[in-house]
Amino acid sequence: MNTARKTAVALAVGALSLSTLAACAPGSSGSDAQEEVTQDQIDEALSTPTELTFWTWVPDIEKEVALFEEQYPEIDVTVENVGQGLPHYQKLRSAIAAGQGAPDVAQIEYQYIPSFVLGESLLDLTPYGAEEISGDFVGWAWNQVSPGEEVWAIPQDVGPMGNLYREDILAEAGITESPETWEDYATAAEAVKSETGSYISNLGATQAGQMIGFFWQAGVKPFSYDGAETVGINVNSPEAKEVADHWTDLIQRDLVSTDVDFSDQWYQGLAGGKYAGWLTAAWGPVFLQGTAESTSGLWRAAPLPQWSAGEQVSGNWGGSSNAVLASSENPIAAAELAKFINHDEESAMMLATEQFFFPPQNSVLENPEFLEAESEFYGGQQVNKLFAEISETVDTDFEWVPFMEFVYSSYEETLGTVISDQGDISAALDTWQEQLVGYAEDQGFTVE
Repeated sequence: MNTARKTAVALAVGALSLSTLAACAPGSSGSDAQEEVTQDQIDEALSTPTELTFWTWVPDIEKEVALFEEQYPEIDVTVENVGQGLPHYQKLRSAIAAGQGAPDVAQIEYQYIPSFVLGESLLDLTPYGAEEISGDFVGWAWNQVSPGEEVWAIPQDVGPMGNLYREDILAEAGITESPETWEDYATAAEAVKSETGSYISNLGATQAGQMIGFFWQAGVKPFSYDGAETVGINVNSPEAKEVADHWTDLIQRDLVSTDVDFSDQWYQGLAGGKYAGWLTAAWGPVFLQGTAESTSGLWRAAPLPQWSAGEQVSGNWGGSSNAVLASSENPIAAAELAKFINHDEESAMMLATEQFFFPPQNSVLENPEFLEAESEFYGGQQVNKLFAEISETVDTDFEWVPFMEFVYSSYEETLGTVISDQGDISAALDTWQEQLVGYAEDQGFTVE
């Protein structure tokens, strides 16, 4: 068994076959199992003393919860942070499998929703009025929680991608504007390296989400899922290889570094000018402010370079939602909590301006207070407005497979290793494709 397979065994969904997943499901999550909830039922549920548990890693989300409890004083919400990333999902899946201890509402990143859908672990929120608020969210974000007729969660935040760059370093290299195309980007990378010694950016070997975001922008459809037992895997398409070849060229010419990001070395590189830019998501601008305070005023924000001049297309990297567990004993109140946190205008605005989560809510994206905020760190730019415009260019049609934990672990073994070694990323895509198809078939999926 190779390393990626071994890793997957340690991941809850990766270790479970289709039959096992179905067997451990707490109950049906199909919309036909639940009649539409009436307003009278909602009013009754919200006026009945009820305790809810909410698992989330959002800092200080108790503020938003307090707004909910103020409006519905009979509902008492306990907020628990059981970890972020893999620890969060391990504990959530363990509680579901055990049939006890799972929360009523849980934060789930978009790419992991299908795995919980497969296990029938999420409540379809359609009968609870979720579809009625769909138009209040960015379309492509809503599609992440509702790829079909069901609604599996409420969008909380998203990560449309852009380019953060050091204006002073690019100016030293004779570059006065952010590169418009990826061809321009490669030319700029040469100038930046030869004139300043800096790398135009860094491509972290472990960030599958970033590479998938580049695929998303390029129109690549690496994954598909029918919600049952059939998946599509196409990570080595000609379009994906075009993206891979672009980065292989830059890396092999030593124009882009391959440091492990979110490490001490990487933080120092951002603050010290080793990197003249960061191709990141809408959550990146605030993160960078806290990471490289000494460089305030030197950075600017722009859209990603485009594959064709004149286009405006972006991808997404990151984002999460709030889902109601099918095992909740108080589904109506739980559904109202998930909707309130992310749909109530005051709560949504608070998430965007106090927790700095980039919003999928139209109420925030249209709010002048949010859009017109000027950032001293970015030379007075209205960065929120820029990323709001970028968000409108993200392709709505993008899907995931129900074993993304394995996808990410396999990425690190295949593409990650090759990126670190400055090898041929395009060739590594073939290996990744082979691993993913083999794994899917081993787990009982039909691969299209």
